[in-house]
Amino acid sequence: MTENKTQATAADVAAFLEIVKPPQRREDAKALIDLFRRVTGCAPRMWGPSIIGFGEYHYKYDSGREGDFLATGFSPRKAALSIYVMPGYQDYSEILSRLGKHSIGKACLYVKKLSDIDTGVLEELIRAGLADLARKYPVKLA
Repeated sequence: MTENKTQATAADVAAFLEIVKPPQRREDAKALIDLFRRVTGCAPRMWGPSIIGFGEYHYKYDSGREGDFLATGFSPRKAALSIYVMPGYQDYSEILSRLGKHSIGKACLYVKKLSDIDTGVLEELIRAGLADLARKYPVKLA
């Protein structure tokens, strides 16, 4: 069985933030760290080279594949902030309709800049995603 490509690392979150460009993306990332820390109660941790995660959970699929992954988090990518808040199996359309300018993938929210969205609604979305995830897998927020 192969391991996840994205693993928790001991890399320094602050050092990673210093190389994030452009400067506005870096500032948005710092604001997201504060928001995620407030919502989860967790310290940020690097997952792979570019994802900042909060908490984690252990999954086991029917196929037998299992592993650990971040419970929630984000990556300040060049094109947009990739925010990992939705487990991928629930309908969040009501919350998303109030969020502001964004696009979505299966379990990922894409935002160009934080000023495009209502961060209070983002907090609500993070909480809903974590609650749904916790109904399926044990989530560690510590």
